Amino acid sequence: MVAKLMISVVEDDAFVRLATENLLVSLGFDVLAFASAQAFIESGRVGDASCLITDIRMPGLSGLDLQAHLNAKGQRLPIIFMTAFPSDETQEKALKGGAVGFLKKPFTDECLIRCLDKALGREGGRI
Repeated sequence: MVAKLMISVVEDDAFVRLATENLLVSLGFDVLAFASAQAFIESGRVGDASCLITDIRMPGLSGLDLQAHLNAKGQRLPIIFMTAFPSDETQEKALKGGAVGFLKKPFTDECLIRCLDKALGREGGRI
């Protein structure tokens, strides 16, 4: 039996978090969803994630702060950022930090799926 891939979602907006979680579950992924970057860090499940999808602007630690924290700890995993407040500077910082995707809200399910396929090294494929 092949283990399912675990996708972690960090998003402070409950509606967006649930919608993203539901989409990922419908695609066959296991999902852990968190309302804050701090909750994700403290969960003890960072190492279980095959990919992280995170908002940028959140109370407390931002998505970019989370990326910097993970990088500093040597916990490299593919990160897809999503934001309703895009800027070239933010996008550049995210990509320089190793992000594999940068989505501007609102985005389509297909855009997220394409980024996820890229993050998991399955471009054009599905699980």
